[in-house]
Amino acid sequence: MKTPKEVLDLIKKESVEIVDLRFMDFPGIWQHFTVPIAEIDEGAFENGLGFDGSSIRGWQAINESDMLVKPDPATAFIDPLLEHKTLAMICNICDPVTGEDYTRDPRNIARKAERYLKSSGIADVAYFGPEAEFFIFDDIRFDQNEHEGYYFIDSVEGRWNSGRVENPNLGYKPRYKEGYFPVPPTDSQQDLRSEMVLTLIKLGIPIEAQHHEVATAGQAEIDMRFAPLVEMADNLLKYKYIIKNVAKKHNKTVTFMPKPLFNDNGSGMHVHISLWKGGKNLFFGNGYAGFSEMGLFAIGGILKHAPALLALTSPTTNSYKRLVPGFEAPVNLAYSRRNRSAAVRIPMYSKSEKAKRFEFRCPDPACNPYLAFSAMLMAVIDGIQNKIDPGQPLDKDIYDLPPEELAKVPHTPGSLREALNALEKDNDFLLKGDVFTSDVIETWINYKMDNEVKALELRPHPWEFALYYDI
Repeated sequence: MKTPKEVLDLIKKESVEIVDLRFMDFPGIWQHFTVPIAEIDEGAFENGLGFDGSSIRGWQAINESDMLVKPDPATAFIDPLLEHKTLAMICNICDPVTGEDYTRDPRNIARKAERYLKSSGIADVAYFGPEAEFFIFDDIRFDQNEHEGYYFIDSVEGRWNSGRVENPNLGYKPRYKEGYFPVPPTDSQQDLRSEMVLTLIKLGIPIEAQHHEVATAGQAEIDMRFAPLVEMADNLLKYKYIIKNVAKKHNKTVTFMPKPLFNDNGSGMHVHISLWKGGKNLFFGNGYAGFSEMGLFAIGGILKHAPALLALTSPTTNSYKRLVPGFEAPVNLAYSRRNRSAAVRIPMYSKSEKAKRFEFRCPDPACNPYLAFSAMLMAVIDGIQNKIDPGQPLDKDIYDLPPEELAKVPHTPGSLREALNALEKDNDFLLKGDVFTSDVIETWINYKMDNEVKALELRPHPWEFALYYDI
């Protein structure tokens, strides 16, 4: 844990030239501005630096635009990608009049969630381990206006290029749904992913594995080691930043969009969760799949609140093009050991106490991690406090169930609109401990409805022309 003085010493020791201050906007994009090192002294950590909050999506009105960023010294790191020696810090957002933490700051919500867990007496720490998938493309073009709408994706790995004249075309393009995971040369991005991994490790982020994922055209996954909620959300922002910029250095582009390709697997972000107290894993026990009663109640909370949770964990209209049957996506709200067709899975790789956790498979990497992880934790706490029974496990392949059995299994919302409606009806569990506020939830629903759901519904889709033009 660095102190302000230690950060200032680091600036001198590393001959830092400039300081970058980063924070998260409401929908989930990292923001930043940069100051000379002369602007950073111990007072900057206590008093903060000003910026225009009205220019940040979902935040202040223009007549109340002044806001403060307060750097968190514990987050300081040397950016390994920028030309000038830059020290970056993640910041918390404060109101300059009251001095209080800003309620719509996603990182503030995550910090409150961690405090609420401790105050509940249930656990000392919640560990999160997200497995974020992404695509590495060679080219992307898109536009939508009054008279046209299109996107063009290209990748030298794309199976659709197996017949393209490439002078020479060397083949080795992963077949659809068969990218998991042949060795090079079919896996053409091994060195690129390794560079991403080594860069992340330089930032102090432990990495467990990297590999090609199922889809053709450069789908990938790099797995970080689990960490406490706020730390992991911070790490996920660094992760996306490093991966995008290492790819750009090689003239490639990365997207964390959940479903960029039709008819192949989308990119999810399976999230592993466990609660610990006094150095002991509270989910370890002698019940189903080696789980404790508390752990099963935690799963019950996730499954009960899943429709509302998805408004935060799968928060784009595109998310629901991933959450469809047939592409390893969890569309049914059930739990199981080993079974990847269930929304909640209890991994069975290891039976040790340390490894016992559950995996929530619905989230995707388009989410704002501070909000998504906080909402998941609040559902877990609610499940434990109210002893919510998750029901019987479903150890069959859900996709092969007969219709009469499948009809009894609840399923995920079919659209972002449905998920937002579920959140509007089911949000009391998020309000406990003032972790989320009614204003935050109302602002999230309104922003998503107006800027994404309704905006998409207004626009003709290219496939509609194929279906209806000759009517």
